[in-house]
Amino acid sequence: MTTPEAEDFAARFDVSRETLDKLFAYEALLKKWNPAINLVAKSTLEDMWSRHFLDSAQIFAMAPENARIWADFGAGGGFPGLVIAILSAEKAPERQVILVESDLRKSAFLSTVTRELSLNIRVLAQRIEEIAPLKADVVSARALANLPKLLEFTARHLKPSSIAIFPKGARWQEELAQAQESWSFDYEAIESLSDPNSVVLKIHGAERV
Repeated sequence: MTTPEAEDFAARFDVSRETLDKLFAYEALLKKWNPAINLVAKSTLEDMWSRHFLDSAQIFAMAPENARIWADFGAGGGFPGLVIAILSAEKAPERQVILVESDLRKSAFLSTVTRELSLNIRVLAQRIEEIAPLKADVVSARALANLPKLLEFTARHLKPSSIAIFPKGARWQEELAQAQESWSFDYEAIESLSDPNSVVLKIHGAERV
């Protein structure tokens, strides 16, 4: 099974047929579960590859290959965390992905995909504030909170050498200015592959001021 969108994805990110098959299996599970628990907006289901998978894979491509622990907060339907884990199975097999999702129905979905695709994932069905520091090499979050709140959530889970990766929409500069009132950090703003008005922020060395 394949589609033009999947073939374009495979060429852009240099992934194998096995990885594509896992993404198709994930897509099928998401479409099966979505009517019951609203994992993603129904209007985006037909744009899975050009929107959700592309958004997630570009985040994967921005991280160091040697990152061993990747934590994704507010994992929801699995973007980017499940895609990160599927790509890691091929390109960084020693990596563990930790998905943090307090909604029990969504965490059950994440656990189901993890089990059926045999992924190296740990699902934490807890609130972010309640989990012990994860000492992650990379932390990500998509559509979870504004940047000041994301830094508050993630700072204690990062090591000095770690990075945070957050996709942000058209108002990213406003969020950045708000965050810089309370936090000191270095950052890169990289134009999103899926939306020219959006960016992905790579943040290093976040500390409260």
